[in-house]
Amino acid sequence: MSKRLPPPLAAYYEAKNQHDIDAMLAPFAKNAVVKDEGQEHHGSSAIRSWIEYTTRKYRVTVDVKQIKPADGRLIVSGLVSGDFPGSPAMLRYAFTLSGSKIARLEIA
Repeated sequence: MSKRLPPPLAAYYEAKNQHDIDAMLAPFAKNAVVKDEGQEHHGSSAIRSWIEYTTRKYRVTVDVKQIKPADGRLIVSGLVSGDFPGSPAMLRYAFTLSGSKIARLEIA
């Protein structure tokens, strides 16, 4: 159990907390997939749209509490604060990396 994030995850969370759309997208592979709120977003264009929409709607910040490997993924638990009912809330981010890029992200 550690809070030390690999570079693509550290870049993602730093950008997320600053609401920097371009920097949030940068760690993702071009053909990455994001699953959030029951929907999948495939590829850079769809992921950018998802980032823009969720950033505008929720304005979240994430305080990473834990990271651990599991089944070839990195599971990040974070306290998420923003403009949504029940804020703050603990969420689970499951990342699959491909080299130095995020290939898949599932948020629950």
